[in-house]
Amino acid sequence: MAVEGLCAIVTGSASGLGAATALLLAKAGMRIVVNYANSKSEAEQTADLCRKEGVEVVVVQGDVSRDEDCRKIVAAADPWGRLDVLVNNAGTTKHVPHDQLDGLSAEDFQRIFAVNTIGPFQMIRAARPLLEAAAKQTVRASAVVNVSSVAGISGIGSSVAYAASKGALNTMTLSLSRALAPSIRVNTVCPGYIDTPWFTKGRGEAGAKQVRDAVVARVPLRAASTAEDIAQLVTFLASPASGHMTGEVVRMDAGMHLLP
Repeated sequence: MAVEGLCAIVTGSASGLGAATALLLAKAGMRIVVNYANSKSEAEQTADLCRKEGVEVVVVQGDVSRDEDCRKIVAAADPWGRLDVLVNNAGTTKHVPHDQLDGLSAEDFQRIFAVNTIGPFQMIRAARPLLEAAAKQTVRASAVVNVSSVAGISGIGSSVAYAASKGALNTMTLSLSRALAPSIRVNTVCPGYIDTPWFTKGRGEAGAKQVRDAVVARVPLRAASTAEDIAQLVTFLASPASGHMTGEVVRMDAGMHLLP
């Protein structure tokens, strides 16, 4: 993969999947914009790891639910005059059993959709000029990779609002892959269970372990994916190696979707 010197933004890259993706892209030789909403110290740690790979790194705070912040995040790449890769990884949820309808308010839906669905749209809209500029320079399509979830396909997940927001993101991927071609490719990754601190924070240590053990016992591959596992797929979709892929919604769930 000839990616040295290319430029990438990874939203929500202070920790977890975002950090793992930023580091893999840096190891491949890409310049990186690390973004965080609240976790500045973790973002700086991610940036330091990326810099050790010999690449230029910029750290920028921004909440993707705010259009002005999305434009600020993209502006961090302005000095490079191009953007080859945008990874929309930032996400949020509220853990509510699906049958507890009173556990979700309209405000919960609005907040979750603002980050998980509207945020990626705003980032793509803000980044479009730089993505198209990079496509002209390299004579190949730039790449947008949205991080969704199997929740958006199957309707499972941490809450009804979360599943709905990811389903909308999957559909938006199809719409934008048509609208932005041939200069920009748009693909989406749909992980199943990921063994990350983000999940543990939502479920608690005991709850997260219970879910992990249940997943490993049931899925065909008898494995729990790590952030690094999913980051490998994100990096592939961000690279020229997937240059003829667009409008794809790719599951990576250790075979969970095969279960009856």
